[in-house]
Amino acid sequence: ISLVLLCVEFVTFQINVLQTEDYPVDIYYLMDLSASLIDDLERIKDLGSTLSKEMAKLTSKFRLGFGSFVEKPVLPFIKITPADLKNPCHGVDQVCLPTFGYKHVLPLTSNTDEFNKIIAKQQVSANIDTAECGFDAIMQVAVCGDKIGWRNDSMRLLVFVSDGDSHFGMDSKISGIVIPNDGECHLDGNNEYSMSTHLEYPSLGQLMDKLVENNILLIFAVTENQKRNYENYAHFIPGATVGVLEEDSRNILELIVTAYKELRSEIELEVLGQTEDLHISFTAICPDGTVLPGQKQCSNVKAGDTVSFNVTVELPACLDDGPLRFHIKPVGFQDALEVHLDSLCSCACRSTRQPNSSHCGPGRGVLECGSCLCSPGYTGSRCECTEEDDRSGDCKADGAAETCSGQGECLCGRCACKASSFGRVYGPYCECNDFSCARYRGELCGGHGDCDCGVCVCRSGWTGEFCNCSSAVDGCLSGDGELCGGRGKCVCGRCVCSVPGASGEACERCPTCGDTCSSARTCVECHLQAEGSMEKCAEKCSASHVSVNSSIDCPEPPNIPMISLGVSLSVLCMGTILLVAWKLLVSVQDRKEVAKFEAERAKAKWQSDTNPLFRSSTSTFRNVTYKREGKRNVDIHSADGY
Repeated sequence: ISLVLLCVEFVTFQINVLQTEDYPVDIYYLMDLSASLIDDLERIKDLGSTLSKEMAKLTSKFRLGFGSFVEKPVLPFIKITPADLKNPCHGVDQVCLPTFGYKHVLPLTSNTDEFNKIIAKQQVSANIDTAECGFDAIMQVAVCGDKIGWRNDSMRLLVFVSDGDSHFGMDSKISGIVIPNDGECHLDGNNEYSMSTHLEYPSLGQLMDKLVENNILLIFAVTENQKRNYENYAHFIPGATVGVLEEDSRNILELIVTAYKELRSEIELEVLGQTEDLHISFTAICPDGTVLPGQKQCSNVKAGDTVSFNVTVELPACLDDGPLRFHIKPVGFQDALEVHLDSLCSCACRSTRQPNSSHCGPGRGVLECGSCLCSPGYTGSRCECTEEDDRSGDCKADGAAETCSGQGECLCGRCACKASSFGRVYGPYCECNDFSCARYRGELCGGHGDCDCGVCVCRSGWTGEFCNCSSAVDGCLSGDGELCGGRGKCVCGRCVCSVPGASGEACERCPTCGDTCSSARTCVECHLQAEGSMEKCAEKCSASHVSVNSSIDCPEPPNIPMISLGVSLSVLCMGTILLVAWKLLVSVQDRKEVAKFEAERAKAKWQSDTNPLFRSSTSTFRNVTYKREGKRNVDIHSADGY
């Protein structure tokens, strides 16, 4: 559209954005292949097929690509001994690929089987430091559109998977690389980043420019320990989101689908081009009818819904350098509204003057070149005010140095507040706005309240200066249902223990507190001793709510004879039982010994009058060398057995 504005004038127009159904989607999977992610390769071997099935439920025009990165192959990021250059993992008895910067492996394709085959062939590499050259890879994916295969009419998603931080900016100076990144495509014939050892890492600003310029939405899928780092990066990159990746990437499918649905459920406008000399403000009109002044984003948008935005462009001064041109477009989409803006600060229209024009008053001035030249005694852009109105009106707050707090103009004795790109300016003296309240964790009024003239008005269930304190007490209840165990106060949904020695989430631990009765003992005794005088006990009972019942209720004394008889009978019974048990055990043992003896005696082979232990002292020997007639034997008898 073309706009021509008179000097110091504004114009408002409306933009309608339709969330189309079955929108084409291109997903490029960019993976860190350092050795720490070796188990993730096995987990995603069927990612192409499973992701394709899930995305088929959302769009019929889905394509998938793959690339990988490790680190700049230079000192001090890697070891440069011949063995380490050939196999960076040789120190741990593993085989790895030589360290590389970025490789574009598979252009975007609808053939998911090809994607699975590519994943199965991948091998890890290694480097020394924990950070990687992921931003080098993102830059090449963004600017090498012809080789990546991005479609002109698709939603472009870049899924960045890593368990480490990323180098950026001037980190490469320690390796002697000082040439700034030029933001150009440098993929060689093997689809590898050829300038990895010559150009610095890109800065966040360069990444943001190239991702926005090429309509790429970035999804950081990183491990829990890197979440905060990448949330900080995503804060500067329009449309970027962060998801927590499990250690072995088991949840990568869910993470991608969830991120896609979130991106599709939001429509946010961005402005690109020459806007330095303009004041541009937005009002979003969401599909449910909600009007959001000062906002250029709507959430919970479904396919087929239309989101409207009222855009106000104000020109504070004449354009000296000719017309301006800028674009307004939804984040992540190709379609854009191109706006040409020119100013008309002088014109040859004085010959068409209209005295006493109905546009000016009416009848209070001359319409010349689209502006009213008011007659004496009248003021205002349309001569609607008198000089007496201006004098009788007061456009300065008490003690204020500027008219209309510097946020408006005094017309007819009243302040006409200027529009602001940050939100709404209002009040009798334009002293209020809805965007200057305190922020908590980056959100206005903690995201739980509305800003009214610099003060947060908290929504139901929230309190505090920043509306960051929950008024719910569920988290302050102890096991017995008492608030903070009676030893503290519930502040912002958490117990603040006030009793010395008390601790725990519900002040349930207190070694020095004693029981409830002990804590109220002094108060009760005071009431009993004071004979009903409440004034003397006020100090001792300040922390207790005690109702004293003066009636005596003593328990019955113990029956000593019965207790003694019971104990004696118990001892006697136990002794008798133990004695009987001992006697039974001895009898059983004796029976076993007698049976054993009888069995051994029955096995004996000797006569009852023969001693089986006796051995004769006479030995008989035959002399085989002595020969006589009759071959007599010689017997030698020895009294001692020899």
